[in-house]
Amino acid sequence: MKKLVKVALVAGCLLLAGNLVKAQSKIGYCNFNALVQQAPEFKSVQGQIDAYQKTFLDRLQAMQSELQTKAEAYDKNKATMTDATRTATESELQDLNKRIQDYNNTASQSVQQKYGDLLKPLTDKLRAAVSQVAKEKGYTYVLDTSNTDLLVAPEGDDLLAAVKAKVGIPASAAPAPVKK
Repeated sequence: MKKLVKVALVAGCLLLAGNLVKAQSKIGYCNFNALVQQAPEFKSVQGQIDAYQKTFLDRLQAMQSELQTKAEAYDKNKATMTDATRTATESELQDLNKRIQDYNNTASQSVQQKYGDLLKPLTDKLRAAVSQVAKEKGYTYVLDTSNTDLLVAPEGDDLLAAVKAKVGIPASAAPAPVKK
């Protein structure tokens, strides 16, 4: 009987301690994508990505132009070609089309990688600022509202303005348009 009372007492203490810990949790939120897009450094990153992407687009357009020219020549001369020449030309056109698709995939991956590399220092800086603001204001958790829809959220728990002030982004800064 004594053991049962001790076990019940310990279980009660654990439940009470758990409720006290829960009561001390404070949850805030911040739209991290908006924060990134409003940072002055984001315009520079976007400009570098646009320039980097343009090099790929120029080459891709040249390849597509070459394919179109060869396809038009093939269509024009198809009737007078021998079977061997027609088959070789079709094979060449298919190969060129595959190279264009492969180049497009490689270019897309390279642009994404470069974007991530250029954006990493900015996102690291902003994550540190969010962490500092959360610590200063006593928040245990901060949700990213750009990835999660909050149906109900008190304005006092939105840390976006405080983080913007922390990193020196003007309060009225609007997000930069994102090019896709």
